[in-house]
Amino acid sequence: MAVERSRTPLLVPLENGSPLRRGVYLLPNLLTTGGLFAGFYSVVASLHGEFQVAAVAILVANLFDALDGRVARLTRTTTRFGIEYDSLADLVAFGVAPAMLIYRWALEPWGSWGWLASALYLTCAALRLARFNVQFDSVEKRHFIGLPTPAAAEAIAATVLMFYRFGAYGPTDKHLLLLLLTYGLAGLMVSTLPYFSFKETDLLRRQPFWTLLVAILLLKLLVAEPQIFLFVGFYGYALSGPARLLWVLWRRSTSRRHPSSVALSSPSATPPNQS
Repeated sequence: MAVERSRTPLLVPLENGSPLRRGVYLLPNLLTTGGLFAGFYSVVASLHGEFQVAAVAILVANLFDALDGRVARLTRTTTRFGIEYDSLADLVAFGVAPAMLIYRWALEPWGSWGWLASALYLTCAALRLARFNVQFDSVEKRHFIGLPTPAAAEAIAATVLMFYRFGAYGPTDKHLLLLLLTYGLAGLMVSTLPYFSFKETDLLRRQPFWTLLVAILLLKLLVAEPQIFLFVGFYGYALSGPARLLWVLWRRSTSRRHPSSVALSSPSATPPNQS
């Protein structure tokens, strides 16, 4: 009597009842792995005192991080596995790597204050990524909540590259500004300030002619002075959240001081038609 073989199902049930499909999409996950490798290489370079190489490796990891998300959206291969794997890779590339870089480069002379600042930066990066995963399906795509971990890591890398741009070499002296900078970036990551995400920017559609001119100008600046361009760009983005908050607070204070002008300018305050 023949015994019927049981076939392995294509969908393996998980504890929460949602199925796990066999296999993964190769291209976006390979790009994520490239970013993971670049982040780990940055850690190795920081341990050997090669801080400029470590900063460049973080830049390369950011390039991989931008590509894997773009490729996943264009090819419609976005999966929950890819989101979780991307966050784990980001924790290494934009959490561990910049924390190790800033500690070995600038914070080690501060003793316990230095490694505590680096540990706080790493903790805030992990919290920021965990919050992003929880809110992935519920928040709008045009804005991030809090400074993204890649932007915070790039700010640290740009600081190191700017240091080398002016002819310095090796670790820095005991600068209080760099200690405060680490705490500031950590706080911005776990804040609720909105930051523009650029995810809705479609480069395949027709754009106004002036955008091409601006892109060419930015490209020229990047080629001519890459360290200065990256430093200004990433810190400008990091400060855009607090600047927007200050603008909103200023508008609110102005409306409280001049309520009549605001009321007349609003559509609800328009007097009814007497005719």
